Amino acid sequence: MNLILLGPPGAGKGTQAKMMVEEFAIPQISTGDILRVEVAQGTELGKKAKSYMDAGDLVPDDLILKMVKGRLGQKDCAKGFILDGFPRTIPQAEGLGTLLKDLSKKLDGVVSIEVDDEELVKRLTARWISQSTGKIYNMLFDPPPQKLIDSGDVYQRDDDKEATVRNRLEVYKKKTEPLINYYKKTGLLLSILGTGEPADVLSRVKITLHDKGL
Repeated sequence: MNLILLGPPGAGKGTQAKMMVEEFAIPQISTGDILRVEVAQGTELGKKAKSYMDAGDLVPDDLILKMVKGRLGQKDCAKGFILDGFPRTIPQAEGLGTLLKDLSKKLDGVVSIEVDDEELVKRLTARWISQSTGKIYNMLFDPPPQKLIDSGDVYQRDDDKEATVRNRLEVYKKKTEPLINYYKKTGLLLSILGTGEPADVLSRVKITLHDKGL
């Protein structure tokens, strides 16, 4: 199966990606990982990408697509792959379509993990940190001792505060909504409810893929 995995911050996309790799025995492909490898190996593409990164600029789509093409052409992708975090925009999605044609591959589905905004805010604002020990607590399933709360020892990072979290979700919607609509029109979009235990979410993914004949 050749899949794309989409999901907002806090939806559990990373967890699902790892579980899907185990379940389907196909690799998870992250453009961030590809970039790091290309740069570390000092390839021609890696050198070009590094020049943009060093200047604080985004790596252009054509370079990213060339790297993705090289990665998808490797042996471990022969039986399928899970693209994680790519494409992010319509031009990237269109470029991916052309690239897959060149490789004589096709997308089988775009798995979109969907969770209500309020649930996402609840999950993402649950992380608190102890100033004295640096230990990370989660108010939902691993709360700090009451004495640490009372003493003011635990605090939230700015990234985990509600206003920042809501802003991140808005940015995701603006950037990703067009992509969701794009794949919906192609009939490839598979919307999966992302609430409950990770195993329950994976079960929904498997059932949906099976129903699609995959």
